Amino acid sequence: MEFVLLGLTQNQELQRVYFVLFLLFYVVIVLGNLLIIVTIKYSEVLNSPMYFFLSYLSFVDICYSSVRAPQLIADFLVVRKTFSFGGCMAQLFLSHFFGCTKIFLLTVMAYNRYIAICKPLHYTIIMIGCMCGRIVVASWVGGFMHSIVQILLTIHLPFCGPNEIDHYFCDVCFVVLIMSYVIILVSLRTHSSKGHRKALSTCASHITVVIIFFGPCIFKYLRPSTTFSEDKMVAVFYTIITPMLNPLIYTLRNEEVKNAIRKLGSRKMTLGVK
Repeated sequence: MEFVLLGLTQNQELQRVYFVLFLLFYVVIVLGNLLIIVTIKYSEVLNSPMYFFLSYLSFVDICYSSVRAPQLIADFLVVRKTFSFGGCMAQLFLSHFFGCTKIFLLTVMAYNRYIAICKPLHYTIIMIGCMCGRIVVASWVGGFMHSIVQILLTIHLPFCGPNEIDHYFCDVCFVVLIMSYVIILVSLRTHSSKGHRKALSTCASHITVVIIFFGPCIFKYLRPSTTFSEDKMVAVFYTIITPMLNPLIYTLRNEEVKNAIRKLGSRKMTLGVK
């Protein structure tokens, strides 16, 4: 009927510190990604497919973190961290749904960079507005199909043993994403050194996000299958830390986004004065 979550620590003093820390992280995640969404929506400059996909990635980051972060934060304030069976299955479904959708969007963004770098003359024809919308819808559908399969397989398992959970995690294959960047790097061999620098600069932010998101996954699944106390912290890293870093990575390395944020702020101040 219910599960007992062991949490990150049993130390009450650390729990109070973690409560404040993770609450701050979650607020930054929501506000940072909302800033990206609003900036792209109201900017006249950020209208390319890449920013279209980035706005949806920011929205998925908010949803993905909201599935786990509020529960994690609330558990720091209670002694017995119980979770109902239905709530656990709902969290599992939503975690797979938003997590898989995010991976599909990262793959789509890699494909978008591949077209922009390797086939620049065909870019506007291939990545037209209606096509971008269909790709985003396909990402959501793909995430849903993956999640519904996972949950249907899970609920038919017998749950009659120990009900204490010391860890949570979901994974999905990212071969397509890696293949996209392999194609980009191979194609760069035919470009000039200036073209190399421009292409790598274009992909730098996205590659950074991909490494930060998938690095912990690779660490967890390539090591021997034994209990490892650091697993929980690794899972928290890409569940909470990565969505918090994404807005910073995409803004600090992108002059267009920074200028758009400044213009949006100036416009709001002007309207406030009037």
